[in-house]
Amino acid sequence: MFSKADIAKRNTFLDQTKSARQERAEEKQREHAALTLQTHIRGFVTRSKIRKKIRNEVDVLLDIPASKEEEYKPKLRPSVEVFSVVKKFLFVFNDSVDGQRFEFLCKYLLAGMASDQIKFAYVSVAFSKKIVLAWIQQLKDVLWQCCRFLKQLKPESPNDLKAITTYIHMLLTFTNTSTWKIFKGKQAEALRPGMNQLCSNVMGHLNSKGLFPVFQTLLTKGLARSKPVFKHATLSAIMTIALRPLIAADFSDTLLTVFMLHILAVPAIVYHVSTMAQECLAVLMTHRLFKRCLDLMCNEQSTRIIFNSLEGNYALCLLANMIQLGDKEVEGLVNNTLHFIRVVTKLLEGCKQYVQSKKSNLTHWHPVLGWFSQKTDQRLHEAMPFVVKQLQLLWSMRFIRILFEDILAYNELRQEAVARASTGGGKKNILKKAFEKSAIKSSGKLRLDHPTAVFMCTACAMYQTALVTLSQLKLDILAGLSYQDLLLPNIWSFISDLGPNCGIQAFVDLLSQSPNNSHNPAFQMLTLFCDAASHLVTILDDVELYEQQKPFKVEQLVAMTTFLNQFIFKVVWNNLIDIKNISNNSLFTSLHTLLMLLYERNCRRPYTPDNHWLIRDVKPGIFLMEVSRGKKSAQLLMQKVPHIIPHKERVILFRRNVTKEKEVLGLTESACASPSSTLITVYRSRIIEDGYRQLSLLPPGALKGVIRVKFVNEQGLDEAGIDQDGVFKEFLEETIARVFDPSLSLFKVTSDQKLYPSPTSEIQENHLALFEFVGRMLGKAVYEGIVVEVPFATFFLTQILGRTQSATYSFIDELPSLDPELYKSLTYVKHYDADVSELDLTFSCDEDFMGKVVTHELVPGGRAITVSNENKINYVHHMAHFRMHVQIRDQAAAFIRGFKAIINPDWLLMFSAPELQKLISGDTIDLDLDDLKKHTQYYGGFHSSHKVINWLWDILHKDFDSKEKGQFLKFVTSCSKAPLLGFAHLEPPFAIRCVEVSDDQDTGDTVGSVLKGFFNIRKKDPVGRLPTSSTCFNLLKLPNYQKKATLRDKLRYAITSNTGFELS
Repeated sequence: MFSKADIAKRNTFLDQTKSARQERAEEKQREHAALTLQTHIRGFVTRSKIRKKIRNEVDVLLDIPASKEEEYKPKLRPSVEVFSVVKKFLFVFNDSVDGQRFEFLCKYLLAGMASDQIKFAYVSVAFSKKIVLAWIQQLKDVLWQCCRFLKQLKPESPNDLKAITTYIHMLLTFTNTSTWKIFKGKQAEALRPGMNQLCSNVMGHLNSKGLFPVFQTLLTKGLARSKPVFKHATLSAIMTIALRPLIAADFSDTLLTVFMLHILAVPAIVYHVSTMAQECLAVLMTHRLFKRCLDLMCNEQSTRIIFNSLEGNYALCLLANMIQLGDKEVEGLVNNTLHFIRVVTKLLEGCKQYVQSKKSNLTHWHPVLGWFSQKTDQRLHEAMPFVVKQLQLLWSMRFIRILFEDILAYNELRQEAVARASTGGGKKNILKKAFEKSAIKSSGKLRLDHPTAVFMCTACAMYQTALVTLSQLKLDILAGLSYQDLLLPNIWSFISDLGPNCGIQAFVDLLSQSPNNSHNPAFQMLTLFCDAASHLVTILDDVELYEQQKPFKVEQLVAMTTFLNQFIFKVVWNNLIDIKNISNNSLFTSLHTLLMLLYERNCRRPYTPDNHWLIRDVKPGIFLMEVSRGKKSAQLLMQKVPHIIPHKERVILFRRNVTKEKEVLGLTESACASPSSTLITVYRSRIIEDGYRQLSLLPPGALKGVIRVKFVNEQGLDEAGIDQDGVFKEFLEETIARVFDPSLSLFKVTSDQKLYPSPTSEIQENHLALFEFVGRMLGKAVYEGIVVEVPFATFFLTQILGRTQSATYSFIDELPSLDPELYKSLTYVKHYDADVSELDLTFSCDEDFMGKVVTHELVPGGRAITVSNENKINYVHHMAHFRMHVQIRDQAAAFIRGFKAIINPDWLLMFSAPELQKLISGDTIDLDLDDLKKHTQYYGGFHSSHKVINWLWDILHKDFDSKEKGQFLKFVTSCSKAPLLGFAHLEPPFAIRCVEVSDDQDTGDTVGSVLKGFFNIRKKDPVGRLPTSSTCFNLLKLPNYQKKATLRDKLRYAITSNTGFELS
């Protein structure tokens, strides 16, 4: 119908129409956009003009000075006009732009309130009924804006601090009518109740908005630092404002909870208030804030709210502030002691849940709590010294006297009763009065379940919780509890009065009721006593402990050790505690620590009777059988308190352990048909060098086995070894005798001739390797039961046993065994009453090394640190530690490493230092001749009934004194002391052989020589010959003397002059 040309025209027309329509739509959009843009721009410009106009109007009102130094004295206008301007200002207010204007607005309003004319006072707007509601809202907005700025500002900035002062002044002024000048006239007084209500309304609004969190942030910023930036006026004003809502609400639980969470949790707030704003502290005391807080915290629900809201850091700060409040409000503390103890314990336990035992990726270091599972703000770290000062009040003498008042009064009256009874008269009445006053029955017997006892135990449990929680203050707490002999003697008197043996049965029965439960307050008391006593005993020197007998009499120490010894035995033997987790049991650890401290002091200087440490109920044979059978309780006792069985039995167990180990290693003939052995060749001229070269590289297992020695004499010829054990004993004795000779410079001797490693041993080449070799050789001697006379200094024996690793070990206690004169000097410094700095001492030590004076610093920079009364105790312990440990640390470590390569360290746990010396050198008791005679073997024709043998024993019994008997034993065995288990264990056995010729002609026993000796056939009396010995075989070579007097004289001469002392 249409041609192609018509279709084309139609399409062109449609396209043109569509394009025109789109252009019209776009034009409309452009017009709309232009209108919108114009609207926004005009609105922005208009708003900007309005803001500018309002700000100009504000500037005109405020008349802000051009210079910051210029004093601000605005021209005041009627308050209604000010209200109108402020209303506009708040409408356009912007924090970033109007901060300065707002600060000066506050200053302007404060200036108006200071004016004598009512019309200029900002609060006078309240008298206009039409705008009063709007003005109240405006006042609330202005004050809350002050709070917002307080939260943002930084007190350390001088400019910000000035602004903070202004905003605090605003809050202080408009939340209380006391400073309003409009009420000066009598007519205006009628308005005060209404305005007071207004202030309460405003304060309630601020509280609902978050006033206390604002103050918490502000106080933390200003006070939580090493040097607080707030002065008296600012801090006083903040505390005054914070207390107003509490006082108005009569300290309601809700507001008091908020106050505790946000104000009392501020680090050291009470400390700073007491030093800078004492009038505020007086207000706190007047309103009995301490008691109110205690009452609130005793409510379980309130406590839960506080703990759920507070982090562990701030719970610690709350605890510290509560303690100082108690210190200031003493009457409240005395009357609410039990509540205080419970609250402190709760707070400590709340902190303890965040305390960790070790470092990990989830822990952070806290200067009071140790490793802590919450992050700590750096500002809190800076405030911790102040917090620590508050916490220290808890273990001050004042608090201890208050918290333990009942038990102190009981003991005081008890002592009075005993004193009067000893002088006669009034005994019954006084005792009755004492027990009645201290709420204890007149029977005089205490019970653990009595209220007075429970109260004391609860207080001890609180301190025990503090020791665990405040881990970095542990030593400080223990020092406070053991200070001035106040608490510990009284606790011990309490324990002593519980019944026979210090009431041990009462504690055992209590533990029997619930085994493994050591959290009972009674056990907490026992644990605390032992921890504090351990701390004290560690720092007491011998003069204080034995002569001055402070804080315990010697008889009290004896009773204490009896109690501890028996209690530990009973609870372990009867399985009253979990043996598997014994190391985590605080009760056992504390009691055991004190027991071993007292035991070691007794080992150094005995104060207990003989056999005091033995448990009479224990039969050693049965006990050792239980140990060998693997009974856990017996093995634990053997490890922890081996002294409960006799020393001899422990030596038997030691020898059994050696025998068992040899069997396991295949070193005995019963375990192996032909035990492996090591052959070494030793030139007599270089015994140490050859022995070291061949034995130092042997593994411990080989060294524990058989060592065969072939000697080469001075002419280079092999010597014939008669007996392999005897020759090795000779080698061992020769080696030990030479290496311990002080002239070799490996060891030195003390004033009482006891050996210890020489600090100057480095002059010997490879001296540390030599020390390890010497340790191995001595270990081999002990391992084989060979007694060698090597007297060590006590302190070095303690180091061998590993006892110096204990935290309670005190080097000063054992210093007399090294240098008695230095010990006297240090004790003099310790007890010096005047100013120690007069002595011109420093933390350094001079030493003469090879003719050159070398100065050692006891601490880094010690030369420049003067010893004073404050640090003299540290100086004394550092000096002892240096002389006994630091100087010989490497030498002692090498020696001990060698010794313990042979002797199992676990076996050494059975012995004390003096007992280890006995294990090395034999027993110190008088020579038992009957035992020696019983285990003597005879050769060369001698026999037990031989005339010469009878003379010999008779001479030793009747003619020789103890010293000569020791010389005789040394003459034949090279050691003046008998083996610990008697001569049955002497290796080789003691023997006496009849000889007719000199040693160089002696070829051993023959048929002829034996017959001559047996039948006493002789050519003539051998008066020209002396007795000789072969110490490697413990052999006495005795000529067949014809007269008893000749035998006595020749034997005495030989043993005293060492003439004839020879080694085969």
